[in-house]
Amino acid sequence: MKQAALLLLACLSLPALAEEVGEVSTTFKLLSPNDKVVVEAFDDPSVQGVACYVSRAKTGGYKGAMGLAKDPSRFSVACRQVGAIRFSKPIPPQEQVFKEGASFVFKHVRVVRIVDAKRNVLTYLTYSDKLVDGSPDNAITAVAAPA
Repeated sequence: MKQAALLLLACLSLPALAEEVGEVSTTFKLLSPNDKVVVEAFDDPSVQGVACYVSRAKTGGYKGAMGLAKDPSRFSVACRQVGAIRFSKPIPPQEQVFKEGASFVFKHVRVVRIVDAKRNVLTYLTYSDKLVDGSPDNAITAVAAPA
């Protein structure tokens, strides 16, 4: 019973999964997938009423088709209030809310929620990391929380 409760708690604290809402091709490749920019959406797992949209470059070609390409560290994030904001649990000052692979193994795109309590704002920062070194490229957005 204790193990089942721990497993449930671990599942509830996992970063959100995104759904692809659209894409545009940025190059044409005759015999393999094009390079593209993908737009994905996810709901903040701990804050009802906030949805985030991440756009990111995805490498095509044969390596991209096989999942072996390393995607560039170019992305953007926009989070918006899409309903009444409710907190499903007390939220920590900083928490990863999204993670998705950007290469075969070692590179990820991440979104971290950072609470600005002084201004009553939720900020969302997106960046990439790799096992050895990450990229300084990043983007940020903010959503005002209810008083």
